[in-house]
Amino acid sequence: MESRDWLSHAEFLFGMTPELAIEVFRHTLMETFWLSLPLLAIGFVVGIAISLLQVLTSIQDTSFSAVPRLTAFLLGVLLMLPWMTSRLIGYTTALFGDLGRYAR
Repeated sequence: MESRDWLSHAEFLFGMTPELAIEVFRHTLMETFWLSLPLLAIGFVVGIAISLLQVLTSIQDTSFSAVPRLTAFLLGVLLMLPWMTSRLIGYTTALFGDLGRYAR
């Protein structure tokens, strides 16, 4: 049976160093953070408003809290979709544009 360390020297790995892989992964995580931030903020604001309304009116129905939150998320996604799409396109373009850095 052959040794498995041939994979570390394979040609398809190009010039990807651990530092470069960490940098790409960090950029991916930061892009995910910025894409999810508006929706998380919408959920936070609507959740606080619904909770305050529930405390003030003593209504503890689960559908009373779930339906407005889901509606707010849906509206947030619909409103933010063009921005999110352009941001993803920019990230993908930058990632594919840097492919020369990963090759030898």
